[in-house]
Amino acid sequence: MRTLVPFDPTNPNTRLSSLLSDDERRAFAASMLADVLDAIRRAGGTPTVLATAPLEADVDAPVAVDDRSLSVAVNDALADELPTAVVMADLALATPEAIQRLYDADADVVVAPGRGGGTNALVVRHPEFGVDYHGTSFLDHLAAADAVGASVETVDSFRLAVDVDEPADLLDVLVHGNRGAAGWLRDAGFRVAVVDGTPEVVRD
Repeated sequence: MRTLVPFDPTNPNTRLSSLLSDDERRAFAASMLADVLDAIRRAGGTPTVLATAPLEADVDAPVAVDDRSLSVAVNDALADELPTAVVMADLALATPEAIQRLYDADADVVVAPGRGGGTNALVVRHPEFGVDYHGTSFLDHLAAADAVGASVETVDSFRLAVDVDEPADLLDVLVHGNRGAAGWLRDAGFRVAVVDGTPEVVRD
């Protein structure tokens, strides 16, 4: 299945600025992207990076550059080919098995929600369905599917729900991750420490 992976190569993961320099954020984002692309391929998908700007580093996937808003860029891509999946580039814990569950669900619209009401992954088979990634996009996508009479299936997956947006999200990557992004954090000096009985991310 064609799978779009939206990616910002210039200023990714801005909410990690308190922990990572600009160059580190770009390197960490590239590591997460590589993990996601590998998981997609191993699940039998065909990934395309939907980038907001040209990529400086080589990636093992075709790259389509589109600097418009995410919703507009994805909707234009959906108009070209269905079915199409959309998997976010910051799903550092995504596995082939989790993505396979997304592909295997046979509804017109398959949604894997993120924590906080967002949408971390989608499969779209209905030609009248359009995405809208603003606000609580998970609820918006359910309503959009209902409006066009599309069947919906929700994939309840921890591996697809964890998107790395905030410093606190690094804890999940370090605890549950064993691939490139987790390795990048460990190599950069990050580790889990228990402070007053509460696990926290610290940097040596």
